[in-house]
Amino acid sequence: MSFFRKRADINTSIAEYQTCENAVLIDVREVNEYRTGHIPGAVNIPLSQIESAKDVLSDKDLTLYIYCLSGARSARAAGILQKMGYKNVKNIGGINSYKGSVEK
Repeated sequence: MSFFRKRADINTSIAEYQTCENAVLIDVREVNEYRTGHIPGAVNIPLSQIESAKDVLSDKDLTLYIYCLSGARSARAAGILQKMGYKNVKNIGGINSYKGSVEK
């Protein structure tokens, strides 16, 4: 039953991202949302433009950590990126659960 599946903890995932070589942190919120505050080091590729990831991320073996506001858009983006051939895609949930500092 999928409603018992454990959700990713964004704080644990950010700690993992920070120790992972060749990892990219992607915020899939829209540009105006990203500008209000994002996790340091995050690249903004909005869900509405996720296909453009191929122009920025040519290495499909990179580990991609994807987040949005609540986790819904990042789940959709992760699925699209996997269909595009990216092998290591992790939906880490929403910034609304993030306890660290943000940058603008």
